[in-house]
Amino acid sequence: MSMRFAAKARRGLVALTVAAGVAVGVSGCGGGGSGEDKPSGPASASSAGDPGPSTQDDDSEQPLAELRGSDGLLLRITSAQRDSGGFVTVNGTLKNDGARTAVIPSALSGNETEIIKNGRSLGGATLVDPKGKKRYYVLRDTEGRPLTTTGFTTLKSGATLAVFMQFPAPPAGVTEVDFQLPTFTSAGIKVSG
Repeated sequence: MSMRFAAKARRGLVALTVAAGVAVGVSGCGGGGSGEDKPSGPASASSAGDPGPSTQDDDSEQPLAELRGSDGLLLRITSAQRDSGGFVTVNGTLKNDGARTAVIPSALSGNETEIIKNGRSLGGATLVDPKGKKRYYVLRDTEGRPLTTTGFTTLKSGATLAVFMQFPAPPAGVTEVDFQLPTFTSAGIKVSG
């Protein structure tokens, strides 16, 4: 990655992070909302402070992939959208299909010190372009925080949590990638946009 591209990407990520903070702050000012509205993108999905049970039935939308993890955890990937800013946003839901509260494995954060110091996240996720033989890691902001859902440690039985992850976009011609997350099975997904 060239230094010029990295600098532009960082500036874009800082702007995205600021916009996400403003969006979360503004949404907290509204009255009467249940807080269970479906996220419209990374800004609303990043507020994972309360991973309580969702009353939404996530089975209504056909997922791109379902990945099984440890302790009854199930990750349903609902979209992988290429954005004009040069990144891919993967959205989905993390569900506890187990009979008891699941402790979120620390391995999901990956093993990079910079990400781990920012708490639990999905920072260990990667997209792999099998044809181009290239792996894409979760993006980080200028302070090393992963651009993914963060701040969750447990998930009650039957509960779901809306999640997102952002990656650098593979070349425009690449529409199929493998999604990998530590402790979960891997799956092929289609990138749209």
